[in-house]
Parts: sequence; C-alpha cells; structure tokens
Amino acid sequence: MQKGISMEKTKIDVDGMHCASCAMNIEKALKKTRGIMNVSVNFPAEKAFVEFDPTVLDYDQITQVIRDTGYEVRSEPQTPSLEKEDEEDLSEMRAARSRMLLAWVFTVPVMAWMSLEMFFGIAWLGEPLYTVIMLALAASVVFFIGWPTQRSALKSITHRQANMDVLIMLGTTVSFITGIVSLFTEIRSFAAISAMIMAIHLTGRTIESAARGRASQAIRKLLQLGAKTARVLRNGTEQDVPIEEVRVGDVMIVRPGEKVPTDGIVVEGYSALDESMVTGESMPVNRGPHSPVIGATVNQEGLLKVRATKIGKDTFLAHIIRLVEEAQGSKVPIQEFADRVTAVFVPVVLGTAVLTFLFWLLAPGLFTPVTRWAASLLPWVNPDLGGVTLAFFAAVAVLVIACPCALGLATPTALMVGTGMGARTGVLIRKGEAIQTLKDVGIVVFDKTGTLTRGTPEVTDMVPAPGVEEDLLLTLAASVESGSEHPIGKAVVKRARDKGLTLSDAKALRALRGRGIEAEVQGSRVIIGSRVLMQESGIDITLLDFEIEGLEAEGKTAVIAAADGRLLGCIAVADTLKEDAVQAVQELGRLGIETAMLTGDNRRTAEAIARSAGITRVLAEVLPEGKVRELKNLQSTGKVVAMVGDGINDAPALTQADVGIAIGSGTDIAIEASDITLVRSDLGGVITAVKLSRATFRKIRQNLFWAYFYNTIAIPAAILGLLHPVIAEAAMAMSSINVVTNANLLRFAKVGPGYEQQGANRA
Repeated sequence: MQKGISMEKTKIDVDGMHCASCAMNIEKALKKTRGIMNVSVNFPAEKAFVEFDPTVLDYDQITQVIRDTGYEVRSEPQTPSLEKEDEEDLSEMRAARSRMLLAWVFTVPVMAWMSLEMFFGIAWLGEPLYTVIMLALAASVVFFIGWPTQRSALKSITHRQANMDVLIMLGTTVSFITGIVSLFTEIRSFAAISAMIMAIHLTGRTIESAARGRASQAIRKLLQLGAKTARVLRNGTEQDVPIEEVRVGDVMIVRPGEKVPTDGIVVEGYSALDESMVTGESMPVNRGPHSPVIGATVNQEGLLKVRATKIGKDTFLAHIIRLVEEAQGSKVPIQEFADRVTAVFVPVVLGTAVLTFLFWLLAPGLFTPVTRWAASLLPWVNPDLGGVTLAFFAAVAVLVIACPCALGLATPTALMVGTGMGARTGVLIRKGEAIQTLKDVGIVVFDKTGTLTRGTPEVTDMVPAPGVEEDLLLTLAASVESGSEHPIGKAVVKRARDKGLTLSDAKALRALRGRGIEAEVQGSRVIIGSRVLMQESGIDITLLDFEIEGLEAEGKTAVIAAADGRLLGCIAVADTLKEDAVQAVQELGRLGIETAMLTGDNRRTAEAIARSAGITRVLAEVLPEGKVRELKNLQSTGKVVAMVGDGINDAPALTQADVGIAIGSGTDIAIEASDITLVRSDLGGVITAVKLSRATFRKIRQNLFWAYFYNTIAIPAAILGLLHPVIAEAAMAMSSINVVTNANLLRFAKVGPGYEQQGANRA
C-alpha cells in the first residue's frame, strides 16, 4: 500500500447469489481488480465488503465488476432503511414460497403417476402418452417455475464460472432429456425425477432463506432500535420531524417514555435513561445538564432538552451497526481452507459426474456386484436396468448430491449469529478472526487504571486521631480541598458531600507544592498533606504511624490532616477495583486462563491492586513504549495473549496482542486499535467474549464436520449407484438447512459471566 493514501471501505448489497461458489466467484473477480486491497463476500448476508483505493476506482466501478460477473447490485443506501430491507426480504420470501408451492402443485401428480408405474407397472394411458404428459408436467417445473435457477446457471456458464445452480441445471436437464430419448430408445425415463429434484431444490432454498434470515437478525434488531421521528425546537415552537431531517445543533424535546432521537448533550432537565440497548445493563443511569446521551436510549422519568451532536451514520448506534456488519462480513482463518475447497468443488463434481457416467457405460462390471448386493436393501436400486440408464442414474445423483452449499454456509452463519449475540450483550467483535483466536487465549493482560480499577480516586479509609470525630476530620479536610482540582482533593470533597456534610469557606488558601495544602477554616489553621509536610509543621503523627504504614502497604495514598498544630487524622485515597474485577479474574482462572496486570505505576501500588484482584503476575513501572515489549515477551513463551485496556497509551499494546480488547468507556483510539470492544466498562464482557468465542467456534467446527462428513459418505454412494437422485437432492437440501439451523442454536448458549448468572438465580 502506498504511503499517504487513505483507503476507503464500502458495503455492497448483492442480489443473485445462490451458494458459496457465487460468493467465491465475486471475490475472485474483485480481487483481480486494480485498486481493491481487501474484499470479503458474505453469502448468507448477501453483502460484499470492499476496501479500496479511491484514487484508482470508485463505488460505481466496483459495482460494475460485480455486474460483469453476472450478479445484480442494489442501489447504494445513504442510511440504513429497515422498512426497505423488510420489504425486499418479504418480497423475496413470498416469491420463493410461491415458486415452491407451484412446483409441488405440478410435482405431486407426477409423483403419484410415477409411483403407479414404478411399483405396480401401470403406465396409465399407455407408455408413449404417459411419457409425453410426464414430460409436459416436468417441463413446467424444471424450465418455467425453476427458471430463476436455470437463468443463474446460464449466467454462471456465460461468465465461465460454476456454481450450485449449474449442478442443479445439469441434473434436471439430463434427467428431463432421458424422457425424450426414452420415446425412441430403451433408455429409462427420468423426466419425473427432474421435476422432483427441482421441487425439492426450491423447497430447500425457501427453508434455507428463512433460516439465514434468522441468522442475520442482529442487524435488523439494531436498526429497529433507532427513533423514526424527533420533536425539535425551531423558531420557538416544537415540531415533529422525520429523524432524517434532524441537524447537528438542533435542540430536541424528549419526554418520559420516548427514545432519544440521536446522540447529543443534555442542555436542560434531569432524568434516568434506559441504556440497556447499548450496554446490556438493565439499571437506568442518571443524566442531567452537560451529560452526553446516546440516540435510541429510552427516557424513563423527566423531560429533557437535548442538543444533537451527531446524526445519521456518525451516531453511536450507526457505528455499532457498522462494526457488526464488518465483523459478519469478515472471515476467520478456518474459513480460508473451506473457501479453497469450495472454489474447486463444483468443477471437481462436474468431472466426477462425467467419469461416473463413462465408467458405468464402459465398465459396468466394476459396480454391478455392489448394486446386486444393495438391491435387497434399497428398493430404488435395480441392477437389471440397461447400462446407459444406470450410467445416467449414477451421474445425475452425483450432480445433485455434491453441492458445496453446506460447506459455504458453515462458517459465515455461525459467525453472524455469534457477532449478533455479542452486540446484544455489549461485546462488539470488530474482526472475525478474533473469534478463532480468542478461544485459544492462554493469558489475559489487564491494564490497571480505568480497566481493572475505576480510573478515579475514591476515599477508602477514614482514620481519625484519638478524641477526634470522623465527621469533623472529613468536614475540615473537604472544606480546605473544596477549591482544589487535584483528583485526591476531589475524592475527599465527594465523600463529604455524599455524607451530607456542610462545608465551610476556606480562607488564605495556599498550595504547598508537592507536599499539600493549607487554609483557614472556621478560625483554625488547617493543613493537609504528606508526612514531610507534617514534620515541617511540627505535627507529631506517631499515634497513627502504624495505621498509615498499613494503608501505604496496600497501595493507598495517605492524606494526613491537622488543625492548629493538633493531629486530626488520616484519610486514605485510592483508585479502587471495579466491582466485578475479583469475580472476573476468578472466572478466567476457572476457564483455564492466566491473568496478569500491566501498569506504569510503582510496584508497591501495583502489587497491592493485583493482590486485591487475585492476580499473581504483575508487570509494573512499564512505560507506554515498554508495554509492547512486555507483550512480545509473553508471546515468545508460546502463549496466545489477550490485552484489555482503555487509554491512548494502550493502543500499541492492543495492536500487538493476539486479541486486543478495549473498554468501551475508553478512548476512540484504543477502541479503533482493538479487535473486540466492550461497550460496558465492567470486566464481565471479557468472560462473555471468551465464552462466545468458544461457543461460536464450536458451532463452526460442528458445521464443517457435518458438511465434509455428508459429502464424504454421499458422493461415493452416488458413484456406486446406491443413491436415488431424488433422495440425493433431498439430502443435499437438508444438509444446508441443518448447518444453518445448527448455527442458530448458538443463540441458546450461556455466554454470560457465571457470577452474573448466579446473582440472577439468587434474585
């Protein structure tokens, strides 16, 4: 890639794909196009994700490549349109269902009539007329009702490509032609079978389409979250406008029970908002003036006035939808192997079918012992048919059984369901390969500040001197610190206000650089600060020496207070662990994953925090540039390393890790550098991500196993003439349906943190 060139990404909706081979054909054509750097075509989602150089080609040129390959492109959407997508999907589903039902209207009489001839030897109306009528009924199904399949196959052949529809077209057409030939020769007619193959194919396509739709519901549900209208203040009056007409800077009125139309800042009012759609957290959060709010969250209590800051594709919800779509369109490493197999599968099947026909025709003695043995077990096996008929029988079965559809659906459908589940639980999987890598993680490295800890200091301990009340200690200290911008001072003031204490004005305030602060409060000279300051001021702290040393040993900052030369006591301040940090570390241990903490803090503080969290490996006093080196050292031991961080200085480490996990409350840079983003700031998302990875990959392995196993068993059986073409087509359709259904079962996997589930059970 040339330096200085900014690559662009685009998503293209593709119509006309009928199998994994179609997706591979489009990918190959796009990859050959100059200016396209990366491309991934998702067959179940019917989308192409393309990264390209805008100085070389544009969107229209990319779509023209797809059209030249034989597929259609839907118009470029400006914003996601749920109604339009619903209408298109419903229209497609109705058309597929209508074709299926109409096919069976013609096929059921064919089956009934064929059964009379097959089982009872009754060719009603006589053999020639029976065959002619059967050809007419079959032609209606194969060439008229099944025309979309035939058209797709012809397009594919025209573009010198091969897809599943080519196999179906050849299987049905060859079967149909045997009916015509049977009028003039001794060859057995398979015309009825051609109608049955097409009817079963259309049935499988309809069921598979519905199942694929369920797999892609994550995007649909996210789109449903967005508000459709907004109440905007314009020229002093309230106006209801479509969400598309909201502009940055507009002030929106949001009443209780309504959705916040788009991202913004509260300018007036107080309320509690349900942000569960973003965080998965059921508890509402309080919002007031200057608080940021997210579009599509629900206002539960008071009236809010919100100034819009982001609209359309720039909103948080649109960003989530984009991340989920990109993840669903990406590929895991194991899929690359499946894609290589799929790419050559159809040509190999065509060659196998031709060889099968020739072997049966030229050397029938190779197979007849097997068919005679199987004739007593399988009613459709008849070794006494003519050699040409048996050759057609086996070749057609090979054509319709060996479809790569199940193979192509195995990975993307599971990935779609898995990433969708993650989005609903606050775990945004930005890169598909993270799904495969995370399941093998051997060690999770946590950044300390803002990741394991809350990121802001809090008062943890109050140690008043003998004879001093705790409230007096806190009141005087907070009164002095009330004007301070230092995080420790803010923590002391917050504790006093939380307790409802009344603070006094501080006069003659003087900051003592590096040591503390002094002021006059209620007529007393109050000083707050370090041991050094107390010694300089002649304050004896011997009475609290033991307690102060104990607090400092725990990694806490001890702030000592005195008034008029008298020791008041000590206040301990520390950046405390998040509520679920200990449980998260314990559960990772139960999952067989080691944990470590990486921080730039001094070793004593770091070890105290790590001890509290249950982490034994501590990498302390590491500068930002040293974090990458520490991760490389861990990786050199052969372990797969995941890094969890939230800050700008974590971005290089998140990129270096095998899997980078960013806390959603962190910086945009950290989020962009990560593979997985946790929308909530709690650490339960790490557990969810690991469990989701393992559950998703388990489904991928199951799907690939059954897809390969099915073809391994079915193709040899078809070559030996043991598989009826109709049963072959039914088995092929069922294999694809089975793969998609199995992927959808992933929805029922328990991927949440165990301690959350236990708490729910207790409740």
